[in-house]
Amino acid sequence: MSIKQSQSEVEHNLNPKTVTIMDTETLNTPANANESPASATDEQNSPENCVTVAHSSPDAKPSVDDDEQGEKRKRTDEKTVSVNPLWKTSLCSYFRRTGAACSHGETCRYAHGESELRLRPDNRWDPTSEKAKKMKLENEDRTKACDEVTVSISEEELSMSVLDKCFVNLPMKWSADNLKKFLNDEGIEYKSAKTRKGMVVGFVSFETVEQMKAAIEKLQGKPIGNKNLKIVDAAPRSFERNVKPSMISNNSDTLESDIKVEDGGLVNDDSTPGSSALKGRSARDAVTPLAHMPYADQLEQKKKNIMQILKKLARNARKACPDGVAQPDWIVKSRELGGLACKLEGIVESPLVNGYRNKCEFSVGYSLQGKPTVGFLLGNFREGVTAVEEPSDCPNVSRISCKYAAIFQEFLQNSTFPIWNRMTNTGFWRQLTVREGRRQVNNTDVDLGESNIAEVLLMVQISSAGFDIEAINVELEKMAEAFVVRASTSSPSLPLTALVVQDHQGVSNVAPADAPLRSLPLVKSEVAAEARIQDYINSLRFYISPTAFFQVNTLAAEKLYALAGDWACLGPNTLLFDVCCGTGTIGLTLANRVGMVVGIEMNASAVADANRNAEINGISNCRFVCSKAEDVMGSLLKEYLTKEPDSNIDDKEEPSAPEDKSPVAEDSKMHHYDNVVAIVDPPRVGLHPTLIKALRTHSGLKRLVYISCNPESLMANAIELCTPSAEKTEKGNNKNRGWRNMSSASLARQRAKSMPVSDPFHPIKAMAVDLFPHTPHCELVMLLER
Repeated sequence: MSIKQSQSEVEHNLNPKTVTIMDTETLNTPANANESPASATDEQNSPENCVTVAHSSPDAKPSVDDDEQGEKRKRTDEKTVSVNPLWKTSLCSYFRRTGAACSHGETCRYAHGESELRLRPDNRWDPTSEKAKKMKLENEDRTKACDEVTVSISEEELSMSVLDKCFVNLPMKWSADNLKKFLNDEGIEYKSAKTRKGMVVGFVSFETVEQMKAAIEKLQGKPIGNKNLKIVDAAPRSFERNVKPSMISNNSDTLESDIKVEDGGLVNDDSTPGSSALKGRSARDAVTPLAHMPYADQLEQKKKNIMQILKKLARNARKACPDGVAQPDWIVKSRELGGLACKLEGIVESPLVNGYRNKCEFSVGYSLQGKPTVGFLLGNFREGVTAVEEPSDCPNVSRISCKYAAIFQEFLQNSTFPIWNRMTNTGFWRQLTVREGRRQVNNTDVDLGESNIAEVLLMVQISSAGFDIEAINVELEKMAEAFVVRASTSSPSLPLTALVVQDHQGVSNVAPADAPLRSLPLVKSEVAAEARIQDYINSLRFYISPTAFFQVNTLAAEKLYALAGDWACLGPNTLLFDVCCGTGTIGLTLANRVGMVVGIEMNASAVADANRNAEINGISNCRFVCSKAEDVMGSLLKEYLTKEPDSNIDDKEEPSAPEDKSPVAEDSKMHHYDNVVAIVDPPRVGLHPTLIKALRTHSGLKRLVYISCNPESLMANAIELCTPSAEKTEKGNNKNRGWRNMSSASLARQRAKSMPVSDPFHPIKAMAVDLFPHTPHCELVMLLER
């Protein structure tokens, strides 16, 4: 480095570490008397490897800044030097070849011996050093020891991933039955076979390596139609990619200290992805992550999250506006509201903060310690987390629900039937659902909390496939007896109204609405009780079946429904559509404020509950339709609205609403309603696109109140409902083949382009209602008008 290098260049090479003292005279002296500075290697003199020193050359001209600040010229007195972070972290190449110090001596950037060698920033030693070689040998010894241990793993476990194959170039129309028939016709033995709808691939699992080899030998390249069959390795599912093979011992009675029981098998404690991080995690952390915060702070955080959703709605709606069409006023005025799509009027707090849930779904599995457990998963199953922990520390769960989970957990420890294995989709016991029904209470009784629980319905989910029916019946009788005995002997005793068994064969614990249900008698000599409990909202009594939707926070739901009714501007001449009505709670609580209520719900048992609830409460101006809302909403709007629907609506394939010849229905059709309002309370995924189209294109519907348990889905639906139509709509989605990877907002913007010409809604105001204290979730209510 030239001593005349400019001050700026020197400062550019300075490193933050100050190590030694050098002056100008030292810099002008070669490192070795017999060698000039220019003879040093390029590697030694590279800017990133050399030691850079703060100095002042006598030949350097002072800059203007130095004239203005005289102290900057006094660089010869500075005694600081900065060093590169890699200083002395590698052995000198000359030293490695000869064993002697190079000509640079102490100023060499590299180490001349193990004693001078420093640890690198990434905590590694120079791989050529003795220290690194010693560590490598130790690691190889440990790896060898691990390999010896894994020899005990069964061949079946080692080949598990190899036994899953993907069949490519199958006919696109083939179902799983077609694939199975093909394999049987070819004489192929296999464990399972399935296909993907609309795709040319199928997945086949084999039980042994011999079966797999025989299939590949016989079918690889076999012509099917105009293509040749290809058999390739199947990529593991996302939650299996990081799962290590299970450490299965030949002696199930003898377990090492680090071997745990999980999902019906003996597995290594670290075989679950992230298990080391989960060891300090509890069900309280997973289910109620905000429980450590004061409730006021929880409400403030949720309010801020909702504000971000409203800003996101305004931004995406602005992007969704077609070219050449003026932006609606609500988008323009969003700038005046700090970017919000509409005014957020605050958040309504829950009257009951702890133990408020009237329904809890407890997973059945194994804890991190290997104990059969009934509680909550510690993480996302998609990430491979299958550990379950007890719910005793969860503040949103009542004491009664925790007690029933403990009773069932104790029973499972002695059960001969296996617990459901989420990785292999095998087993018997899957889930326990506890539904609680409260007495009718006044506002002054809110503090009583759990003492108001009068009824409890238990639903146990099983998978009976492959098990003997007689053995199942005997086991279920033992389970019913255990629940009855422990509930009656608890102090205080636990209410128990009904016990139901749900048989579900699917992969997920979320069973379809038509999954078989079986009521068990609580006393052997008696007939099974009716599988329903009752609860109260606004002094109305509601019967609830095991699978029907009912808000989990009853007291907060009263405030939610009252708010929705106030915003809907109801009156005697109002026709109210209660979309996704569940057991009819919204429509029935508002029936005394409107002329007619039409509820739509796809769950048949929930519709039966809604009709019964209307009957027992003496409400006669309600009609409930059992169907998917997207299938019948258009025809119901045609049926009840006096005006003809817009010509842009294409309802040719839409089935008509189920015929209802009741006197109430006939009178309501003849009545003229000036105010037609819809209140929608969809599941977390939001409204179906067909339903959005029906609501948007029927001009007689002037007001819509959207209640959402997932503000993200509300935001996406509002984009389609509230953005202006294009003058020329786009049909199809041929240009957006990557829709699976699109966000909900982006997908909504694309669908908005094909919306028929119609008047959009405008978001007027929004308010959050906290139905889920101690969690990040809350209900968002938004009023849309046009």
